[in-house]
Amino acid sequence: MTGHQRREQLLNVGRELFAERGFEATSIEEIAQRAKVSKPVVYEHFGGKEGLYAVVVDREMQQLLERVTNALVATHPRAMLEQAAVALLTYIEDKPEGFRILVRDSPVASSSGNFASLLSDIASQVEHIVANEFKNLDFDPKMAVLYSHALVGMVALVGQWWLEAERPSKDKVAAHLVNLAWNGLSRLDPKPKLGPPDGVTDDGRGS
Repeated sequence: MTGHQRREQLLNVGRELFAERGFEATSIEEIAQRAKVSKPVVYEHFGGKEGLYAVVVDREMQQLLERVTNALVATHPRAMLEQAAVALLTYIEDKPEGFRILVRDSPVASSSGNFASLLSDIASQVEHIVANEFKNLDFDPKMAVLYSHALVGMVALVGQWWLEAERPSKDKVAAHLVNLAWNGLSRLDPKPKLGPPDGVTDDGRGS
């Protein structure tokens, strides 16, 4: 193999093992054994397990961010929510190993940060969409950052559940997510307060 081919092979092997066993439970010996190379070869390319793991995480984060960002191209806010939800679920469907690596707490610093920072990056993209919609509804656009993080967090958490549940279908999951998000957003109270809604008593009965 060329140096580039060997590096890619080690990345693929490391990705498989990190997804199966996690960072702590994976050893340099296992990576070298599965790649059928000696341990010094791994050190030569990545300086150790931490370096290999950081590159794997960076790649997965960039792929996921690119997919979701590229999905935010529709002109209607609901269509954007649909496309973003489908993009994230499609990544989980196509790259289950990568998603398993991302949702674990990374013990290694990478140039792209961690999964929480990735979700914040995606939320920043969504924030502009929510803010524009809030302006149209005469709501406080400063609250858009809160709602964008809530929306992205909801999709990400459902994605973790769906990865293991493997049902229902991707499109059905996305449809239900958007149903909750969009119908919730379309019926927002501009100045919400804690406590029962107007006309409803504390025991849940109408007044």
